[in-house]
Amino acid sequence: MQARGQLRALAVVARKEIVRILRIWVQTIVPPVITMSLYFVIFGNLIGRRIGEMGGFDYMQYMAPGLIMMSVIANSYGNVVSSFFGAKFQGHLQEMIVAPMHTWVIIFGHVVGGVFRGLMVGAVVTCVALFFTKLEVQHPVITVSILVLTAMVFSLGGMINAIFAKKFDDISIIPTFVLGPLTYLGGVFYTITLLPDFWAGVSRFNPILYMVNGFRYGMLGVSDIDITTAFIVIFVFLILAFTTCFYLISNGVGIRE
Repeated sequence: MQARGQLRALAVVARKEIVRILRIWVQTIVPPVITMSLYFVIFGNLIGRRIGEMGGFDYMQYMAPGLIMMSVIANSYGNVVSSFFGAKFQGHLQEMIVAPMHTWVIIFGHVVGGVFRGLMVGAVVTCVALFFTKLEVQHPVITVSILVLTAMVFSLGGMINAIFAKKFDDISIIPTFVLGPLTYLGGVFYTITLLPDFWAGVSRFNPILYMVNGFRYGMLGVSDIDITTAFIVIFVFLILAFTTCFYLISNGVGIRE
């Protein structure tokens, strides 16, 4: 299949993913918005009054970028892991593999869906945040770049989870026992400058810390992490995740078994 055919195939796969998201918007959009609203009410409004300022900002304002990023991470990951595993379980994925369609088309077609859902939920959560606090984007290019790259990383992460999953229960293990804890410990609700030196050092091994702080820098202009380092870490994980997906799908791991 020539380049034009591959691009057409990519558009078809991406369109299928986007239509799926919009068709079940009650499941894909509404629940995370309700969850994030509760975070703003409980952590931001009630607990935030006792905390006061953090990082030179009102606590709710400081927390808002973290919650937006948290919603993007969860929904980008969740969309691809469920969609890709569903395609594998129902046999659709095998049809795409035997078709004259490059592996990168299959990968990016699903990643587009994950990024679309992540950004859409992130945009809605941002609108919800504006009801609770004031947000001004200090560095628009950095903000959008970090958001898109992070959504891509976790979309690919969801694909890796789906490749190895053998039953529907398997797609919830990583989000529950790995992704959730790393997100909560990734500086969403606090600055690592409050931690003892040892735990602040340990936190730097958490990749989500760099994503959250990179996004917070884009919105508020403050970060616990050097912004260049944040971009490097994200790009490294993006390359590793894509390479892993490409290798696994090309060799039929978890698909032809």
